[in-house]
Amino acid sequence: MRPVQIAELKNKLSAYLNVVRAGEEIIINDRKMPIAKIVPLGPGDLDLEEQTLVAEGVLLPPQRRFDADAFFEIGKGLRSPRVAEAAIRKAVEFAREDRDAGLLGHKRAGARVHSRTKQRTR
Repeated sequence: MRPVQIAELKNKLSAYLNVVRAGEEIIINDRKMPIAKIVPLGPGDLDLEEQTLVAEGVLLPPQRRFDADAFFEIGKGLRSPRVAEAAIRKAVEFAREDRDAGLLGHKRAGARVHSRTKQRTR
């Protein structure tokens, strides 16, 4: 592992990337405090298509290996918003009626669900 300050890395980036290509890790320091690491990619990290997409700037390579358990733990402690079941049923029913009207050629007799933000005129 080779430590380097940000200013030096910016000035000699190509040289440091060659060091990484050779297999060495670079530790980036900000005022002598480590903040990041540049490590060489292993042969199994990216396939040819992914490497091409990374080179084109379309894809960002993963920062770390995917941990499915950690992924599915995200949000488990959060409370879900309370939405009335009747409101959900009404919205689903409305969507189905709209879909069926288009498929069956029936015209709906006006919307029964109104937005609260829109003022109704009489």
